[in-house]
Amino acid sequence: MNWFFSLVLTIHILVALAIIGLVLMQHGKGADMGAAFGSGASGSLFGASGSANFLSRTTGILAAVFFVTSLTLAYVASSKPKTSGSVMQETVQSQTVSQPAQAGGDTPAVPADAGSKAKEVPK
Repeated sequence: MNWFFSLVLTIHILVALAIIGLVLMQHGKGADMGAAFGSGASGSLFGASGSANFLSRTTGILAAVFFVTSLTLAYVASSKPKTSGSVMQETVQSQTVSQPAQAGGDTPAVPADAGSKAKEVPK
């Protein structure tokens, strides 16, 4: 499941960057006024209005892919198993407490409630 999340997240980021690039390449509505006075927009690669149709369609398709990947990421993130407690509580429980050895050779007796302090969470 982790590889699927990484794959969808990578696609999501690439699509977002592509949308940004396509939006920046498109002309605004006021740019057509300049073409009327001979700015040479008709000599472009796609023709006078061909680039606008191509760019707007591609932006729409990428927006739909972005929407689907957003929903997929939300679903994957919400379907992960929820843990009870806090992150700090899990960290404290996972640490082991090591006691230094004494020179006498005898190990001191550890009280039965010594491990209960690690499980307590300060309020």
